[in-house]
Amino acid sequence: MAVRQSKIVDENGDPIQVEILDREISAGGVTGVRQPWHAGVAAGLGPERLASILQAAAEGDNHAYLTLAEEMEERDAHFGSVLGTVKLALSGLEPHVEAFSDDANDVKIADETRAIVTGPRFSSTVFDLADGLNKGYGVAEIMWDRSKVPWVPRDFKFRDPRFFRWDRETGEELRLLDEADPVNGIPLPPYKFIVFRPKLRSGLGVRSGLARLVAVAYMCKAWTWKDWMAFADVFGLPMRVGTYGPGAKEEDIDQLMRAVANLGSDAAAVIHESTKIIFEAAANTAGAADFFETLATFWDKQISKAVLGQTMTTDDGASLSQAEVHEGVHTLRLRAFAKALAIEVQSSLVVPFVDLNYGHGRYPKVTYPVPDPEDLKLLLEALEKLVPMGLEVEQSVIRDKFRIPDPDKGKDVKLLRPPMQSVPVETPADPKPRAQAENQQQPAPSREDQLVALLAPRADRVIAGWIDQVQALVDGAVSLEDVRDGLLGLFPDLDGQQLGQLMSQALTAAGVAGMSDALDDSDA
Repeated sequence: MAVRQSKIVDENGDPIQVEILDREISAGGVTGVRQPWHAGVAAGLGPERLASILQAAAEGDNHAYLTLAEEMEERDAHFGSVLGTVKLALSGLEPHVEAFSDDANDVKIADETRAIVTGPRFSSTVFDLADGLNKGYGVAEIMWDRSKVPWVPRDFKFRDPRFFRWDRETGEELRLLDEADPVNGIPLPPYKFIVFRPKLRSGLGVRSGLARLVAVAYMCKAWTWKDWMAFADVFGLPMRVGTYGPGAKEEDIDQLMRAVANLGSDAAAVIHESTKIIFEAAANTAGAADFFETLATFWDKQISKAVLGQTMTTDDGASLSQAEVHEGVHTLRLRAFAKALAIEVQSSLVVPFVDLNYGHGRYPKVTYPVPDPEDLKLLLEALEKLVPMGLEVEQSVIRDKFRIPDPDKGKDVKLLRPPMQSVPVETPADPKPRAQAENQQQPAPSREDQLVALLAPRADRVIAGWIDQVQALVDGAVSLEDVRDGLLGLFPDLDGQQLGQLMSQALTAAGVAGMSDALDDSDA
């Protein structure tokens, strides 16, 4: 059946093949050139084999390289972990859709686009597309629903990257392996595939992918693990030495050999009474085991640098400031990957959706913003100080920062509220007693109070000097007897002349005050 060509053309001017928009054209099968089952290549990987795999991929035959990339992610826990961290971070970004303009029709198109890119099917597809970080490209086939208007994707199918091959002329076009051309493949139909090619390095995509960068580290680390386990097998247990006498029979010797071999795992054996087994301590291998651990850790760090651009957040735990710098490096790489993803989603999904339903030109813009890491505790402390000083802050901004949704309105909704602060309520008082109290004058201080207020500060200075001398004596004493003897010796040295003069002045003033009071009483 002939494929009907549409009047709609893609960005390269090629007409859209309408009949295949809602059909799977790149599915695999047990037979044919797109088979889902592949033999492994990582087992026993050596330098020569790895070099031939990478060279074949660089020349366009990337089948073995893609298989190795898949096995590396499965076999190496560290590589799978750091790569998975980036893939999860990328697929966890929330897309932002901006309308072409404020026109009602453009806003409507933006709303429909937003429903597609934020839907559950495409959100999970973003994780599948992130497979391109490891292998150089990730592919998903779009299944369009043409049963109603507007035409929208009803599903996205992740495709094995081994189903595709780079063209041999330019090395820039990804082609689908097909029975029609099982060697070079056929061109990908317009508006049918999303091909995510993260910008990991400049040059041909055939030489891209983190797996190519990590392959040598993976091979060397696999060797390290193998040697480490062999070392543990030999030196992890004491040497078992069996001895037998000169008259031992051949069957006794065989029995002894089996017993010595089985002691490594069974820890039990039956031997003839004329034979014995001696456990010899393992040879002195101090530092040898550390060598293998150090080597494995070194290769883990190289993998972290290749995938994340740093080691601080995965392998090293140094200062907080260094960790923040390294986290910033990871954020920059994630922002670059998010930009490449947005460009591909824009060209391979948003543009086809708008072209198929509304015509060329008025495309909403899709981005995947990467938020900068924020210290929410520091923000909260700043708000506690700045808001009382008059800083005005919108509640919606703070709710977004802390991911707190707006509260629902309704009488049945229970809300957390600040604790009630008790405000002292002044009870109205009888105005008459208050007026009388205000009219009453405070009593004047007596002559004794005036005399004490005048002489007390001068007496305090004299007594303070004595206290300082006693304090110095106590500080220098080592026993109560020293304090007692010191006080007896200190007493004659205390200056009592100033206090005597002060008391004489006080007695004179008191006498004058008494005479004044007597004269006042006689006049009365």
